[in-house]
Amino acid sequence: MRMERQTTQTTTNKWIEFLTPEVLRNRLISASIYLAAFELLKDSIIDHPRYFFASEYDENGALAGPEYHKQVLSRNSSPLYASLSWLREFGVLDDNDLAVFENLKNVRNIVAHEMHQLASGSAPSKHVAELPKLVALLRKIEVWWIVNVEIPTNPDFDASVEIDEDGILPGPVMAVSLMLDVALGSEEEANRYVKAFREERERRETGGERPSTEQK
Repeated sequence: MRMERQTTQTTTNKWIEFLTPEVLRNRLISASIYLAAFELLKDSIIDHPRYFFASEYDENGALAGPEYHKQVLSRNSSPLYASLSWLREFGVLDDNDLAVFENLKNVRNIVAHEMHQLASGSAPSKHVAELPKLVALLRKIEVWWIVNVEIPTNPDFDASVEIDEDGILPGPVMAVSLMLDVALGSEEEANRYVKAFREERERRETGGERPSTEQK
């Protein structure tokens, strides 16, 4: 009897959570952000080697040439795992990073295939705890690429200038941060981005002058 009451109470609590707009909204948004962030991670893994060996481009981006096939795609039938292997060989990633990626991918599959269970609370929300690891791995790849490929191949770069890796904020990492702040942050935090964007647009349209803050 006691067990039945506990089961009934648990079911009732889950229904209350499911019918609470803020709870359901946060669950769906956090799951969607995880899926989007994982796609950014996949793009980072695949695109960097592909662009590195590219010799031609079209409207869709870099075209895979023979060197890319030889150096990267020949490693695995999956472009994703072929790229991971190449990044591992060149020291961008290590074995621990590959294990972290596998776990992140497994969590991604759970989120994608069990969205209803996550929304209802009947499945654990592991993706929330794993998101910082995903962002950390994404940042590691992006920063390594900026420091070891993009900066050294930039003819305007002054080699005497010390690079502050901690101060680098790669675009994909910024994108995830923006999604988190806008979608799950406070109202004030969410609105400051669109406010800054509008002010910058107005500044450009007015010839570089800052928008007036005087009350009229």
